[in-house]
Amino acid sequence: MQPYLSWFLKGLAMGAANVIPGVSGGTIAFITNIYERFINALKSLDLDAVSLLFKGKIKELIIKIDFWFLLSVLGGVAVSILSLAKLLEFLFLNYETLTLAFFFGLIIASIVAVGSQIESWNSSTVVALIVGTAIAISIAFLPPANANDAIWYVFLCGVVAVCSMILPGLSGSYILLLMGNYILVLQAISGFKFKVIIPMAAGCIVGLLLFSRLLSYLFAHYKSQTIALLTGFVTGSLVIIWPWKTAETITIEDKEKVVGYTWEMPELNGAFAIAFLLILIGFGLVFFIERTGQKKPAK
Repeated sequence: MQPYLSWFLKGLAMGAANVIPGVSGGTIAFITNIYERFINALKSLDLDAVSLLFKGKIKELIIKIDFWFLLSVLGGVAVSILSLAKLLEFLFLNYETLTLAFFFGLIIASIVAVGSQIESWNSSTVVALIVGTAIAISIAFLPPANANDAIWYVFLCGVVAVCSMILPGLSGSYILLLMGNYILVLQAISGFKFKVIIPMAAGCIVGLLLFSRLLSYLFAHYKSQTIALLTGFVTGSLVIIWPWKTAETITIEDKEKVVGYTWEMPELNGAFAIAFLLILIGFGLVFFIERTGQKKPAK
C-alpha cells in the first residue's frame, strides 16, 4: 500500500472518531502509529515556514512541514467529516451499543499495542500511566460549568479544547461542554458573533502551536513517560466507551448533547453475544493491522 493512501485512510479514521463520544482523533493517530509524526508536522508550522513561503522556497517548505504526510492525513480527516462520519453517526444513533462494543474492543487492543512501545518500565512510567488514567476517568464524572463569555475565558476554552482534540482519549467538544461554553460557541458560530469567534479561534491557534511543541519536546526527552501518560488517557476513555450505559443529555438547539452517563452491567442474552463478538472483531482488527504493518516486503 502506498504511504499516501495509508496516511489518507488513517486520516479518515481520525475524522470519523470525532462522532463517537470518548474517542478522539488523537486516539486514532496514537493507535495507528502516526501520532508523533503528526505532532511534529504541526509543530513545524512556525514563522520559519511562513518565511520560506514568502521567499518562494517551496521545496524547502514541503520538506520542513512534512507537507505530503500532513496533506494526506488532514485530507482524510476532511473527507471523513463530510462523508464517512455521517455513516458512523447513523450507526451510533441507531445501533449505539453495538457500535461502542466494536470501538471498545479496538481500544482495548490498542492499549496493549501502544503500551508495548514503552521502552522501559520504571516508577516514573507507572506513575504517568496512573495519572493519565485517573485524569481521563475523572473527566467523565465532572459536571458542566456555567457559561462565561469573558474574552480571556473564551480564549482559554479555545486553548483547552484544541489541546484535548489532539490528546488521545479526550473529546474536544466534551471538554468545551464541561467548561460551560459549548452552547455559547455553537450560537456564536451560527450567529457570526465575532466577539466570541475571534478569541476562540485565537485560543485554538495558540493552543495548537504551543501544545504540539510541548508534546514534541516530551516525545524527544521523555518518550516512555509520555507514551505511558497517553496510554493512561486511552485507558481512562474506556469508561465513556463502555457499551452498556444510559446517557444523560441536555437539549441544545433541538439536538441532544451527552453530559454524563449511568453505567450498567450487560444482560447475558443474544444482544450481548453480538456485542461481545464485535468487541472481539475490534480487538482482532488492531492486531491484524499491527502485524501487517510489521511484515517486511519481499526482496
